[in-house]
Amino acid sequence: MKDLDWLRSQGLRPKKSFGQNFLHDVRIAERIAALATSPTGGSVLEIGAGMGALTEHLAGRAAQVVAVERDRDLVPYLVQKFESHEHVHVHEADAAKLDWLAQLQDGPRPHVVAGNLPYSITGRLVQRAIRVARQIDRAVFMVQREVADRLAAAPGSKSYGMLSVFTQAAFDVRLEIKVSSGAFHPAPKVDSGVVLLVSHETPRAEETPLFAEVVRRAFAARRKTLRNAWKQLLPRESLEPAAEAAGVDLSARAETLAVEDFARMTAAVAAKKSDEP
Repeated sequence: MKDLDWLRSQGLRPKKSFGQNFLHDVRIAERIAALATSPTGGSVLEIGAGMGALTEHLAGRAAQVVAVERDRDLVPYLVQKFESHEHVHVHEADAAKLDWLAQLQDGPRPHVVAGNLPYSITGRLVQRAIRVARQIDRAVFMVQREVADRLAAAPGSKSYGMLSVFTQAAFDVRLEIKVSSGAFHPAPKVDSGVVLLVSHETPRAEETPLFAEVVRRAFAARRKTLRNAWKQLLPRESLEPAAEAAGVDLSARAETLAVEDFARMTAAVAAKKSDEP
């Protein structure tokens, strides 16, 4: 019985409260699985397994799959569907609260996090991925197309912003697949994109509280020059030499700076703050 047929037979419908849009395009599922498991093997934590459309293809390529699903109505179906796959473990849990690393730690590497992220909590889940970037090897996420563009955006582009900087500090980010709304049931009102996030061996920047403040202040006033955006960071007499030491033009705007520019400015601001009485 096909996944959606089972759903209907149980009198169930996709839950809007969970942001459920079930992937039914086999080719897209195959491509996502390939991105998550190339070469084959390793351990994959799948966020939001749903009806198991992606899980099925991950199971054919990974050495271990932990399929996380918070909808208790779907968990029995997933357990039954993969009962003959000893390397697939279905886990009823909220991925936004789950300890990802604990689920992966006993499995072979590479360690990968993958999934079709609910739109309403995409930001929270991407932040979780950033926090564990050094402990995993890569992540493969299906997200709203606008978010995918922001994650992968280059400096100077319209989509480049805080999310771009924070994510690219931890990962090499590439938009790999563009997915139309028709690939899902029910079809969402927007298209999606699949992004591949490969962890940097050495982060491009340390996401300290000061780094976060420097980036947030810059983009909170992105129409203003950095001189105005950062005027609360340091007194003017300290801001100018800090920017000069960092090689940052204060007459520029936030979207022109690369991750390393923000990192250098953070270090320069920290040095000036340490000199303050």
